[in-house]
Amino acid sequence: MSWTAGAKRFIELNYGWDRVLPERQPVFVRSLVYSFGALTIAALLMLICTGLVLAANGPLWWLDSRSGMYIRALHYWSVHSFFFFLLLHFTTNFFMGAWRDGRSGTWVLGMLTLGVGVITAFTGFLLRGDFFSQWNQVQAKDAFNALGVGVWFNVVDNGRLYGLHVVVLPAVLLVLIAWHVLEVRRHGVVKPYPVDGEKGEPGR
Repeated sequence: MSWTAGAKRFIELNYGWDRVLPERQPVFVRSLVYSFGALTIAALLMLICTGLVLAANGPLWWLDSRSGMYIRALHYWSVHSFFFFLLLHFTTNFFMGAWRDGRSGTWVLGMLTLGVGVITAFTGFLLRGDFFSQWNQVQAKDAFNALGVGVWFNVVDNGRLYGLHVVVLPAVLLVLIAWHVLEVRRHGVVKPYPVDGEKGEPGR
């Protein structure tokens, strides 16, 4: 059995296509707070597209070319948009109790996504190629050496950083986000807390 057929069968058995690609959503999903996750993914798609262009052309292009500087700026602001919507998504879901009704695993996946995203952004800032990134590399090198992990995470090795930022960390991030979305589809979006006087849990 091929890996695609295996993945299809896994989704059918554990999730069901009607949950992965639902035709209808509950009426409360129309609220703005339920769109922050989708906006986070939209920013991630912009990050991937601009990142592929930057990786294909190299540092000399994004440092000396006007078009390269423009794409690098788009990539830079896509990072800010990604974390802006991600933190909004995290904050609103925290106050909505998104871990309720067996959704604790979905919540943990979201927190792991935030952590890996921070590390990915950190390696990206060290690869900008300007004085700002070089100064941060030296400071980070001293910090990691003081922690005793500099031998495994050498931040002044641009080749290693490039591989981490372009291949390894984005792959981990995409797997976590895909898994997170599948879990959201399996359990459904969390319902709002009932207000006072409604049936169900007491208002909070």
